Amino acid sequence: MIVVIGAGPAGLFAAITAREAAPDVPVVVLEKSARALAKVLVSGGGRCNVTHACFDPRELVTRYPRGGRELRGPLTRFGPADVVAWFAARGVELKAEPDGRMFPVSNDARTIAGALLDAARDLGVDLRLGCGARRVAAAPGGGFAVTLPDGAVLQADRVLLATGGRTSSEDGYALAAALGHSVVPPVPSLFSLDCAAPWLTALAGVAVPDAEVAVGAITRRGPVLVTHRGVSGPAVLVLSAWAARLLHDCGYRTELRIDWLPDVGPAHIDALLQEFARAHGKQAVALGGPGGLPKRLWAALAAHAGAAEPLRWGDLGRAAREQLGAALCATRLATTGQSVHKEEFVTCGGVDLREVDFRTMESRVRPGLYLAGEVLDIDGVTGGFNFQSCWTTGRLAGLAMAAG
Repeated sequence: MIVVIGAGPAGLFAAITAREAAPDVPVVVLEKSARALAKVLVSGGGRCNVTHACFDPRELVTRYPRGGRELRGPLTRFGPADVVAWFAARGVELKAEPDGRMFPVSNDARTIAGALLDAARDLGVDLRLGCGARRVAAAPGGGFAVTLPDGAVLQADRVLLATGGRTSSEDGYALAAALGHSVVPPVPSLFSLDCAAPWLTALAGVAVPDAEVAVGAITRRGPVLVTHRGVSGPAVLVLSAWAARLLHDCGYRTELRIDWLPDVGPAHIDALLQEFARAHGKQAVALGGPGGLPKRLWAALAAHAGAAEPLRWGDLGRAAREQLGAALCATRLATTGQSVHKEEFVTCGGVDLREVDFRTMESRVRPGLYLAGEVLDIDGVTGGFNFQSCWTTGRLAGLAMAAG
């Protein structure tokens, strides 16, 4: 018997794969909550960002702050194109949006969940909801004894831990540790940043399509959204993923730097401002300037730099111009915390990757034990990469468990 602990994308996909490959082997999936695939159903605002239209594994692995190197081989065996084909074979077509994110054509996450649950049912997977694993122990005669909440014990030849990340279940880490695994302490990844800057948060809703954000030596570039608490948007989320451990260790209190005009940069901003001043000497600085920034943001940056109305461009002295340039290319914000980014919350941390054979997803510590999905110290940036790692690791684990 194969026992899968966790009915998320990795666990259920592994169970389906195992039953397809070995129809005579019983597969039981244990899920402590009352619903399978909970994260799938809320992902992408209820649309489910299934994967990403990046089909080159060498490029794909660069989207994983942790686990990219280990996923290189697995992604050549089951990557985004394979995910697209798998769902297509079950009547679910996926579409790519301009940014590469892939969703079902139906724009409904229930389409994805339904395909998976139908496949599991048709293959005879024994899915038990509201029934987690209280304990997993090596059985004296080989295999594992899996203790259920009511005290009943399942005898399993192979066990897969696919309990998800920190927000899904702390239990998976405890089960892995009890079986001899090391767990890298889990911390949040993919989040917005709160900032002590009332002058900026008053602009909640303002978006800049291309800016550069930085914490320490870590920088990322892309769209930035001003919120009522601080800043968000793809650039901030990606930065938070790469700086997840650094931000956690400082209690999310550090200095965030924003270059609102990254194509200009600090080295050229003064010349650009001088040129604009010569051409628009009679215009108030606060009314607009070079770079195409939203008017509300420009006015706030100008005021923050001491160039509020009625100061005109022609009266902007060197010191004031330098202050404005610094505000445009190096806004410095004191961060005060982090905010969960809707359903995109993932975890930095999990079972140490050195203890897993990524050819099969089998434990190097405990033979017969397999691990897949976010219980591992793997996380990707937003855009479908986290689900892709679940499909990939779940697929490999399912095939290996079926092979025995």
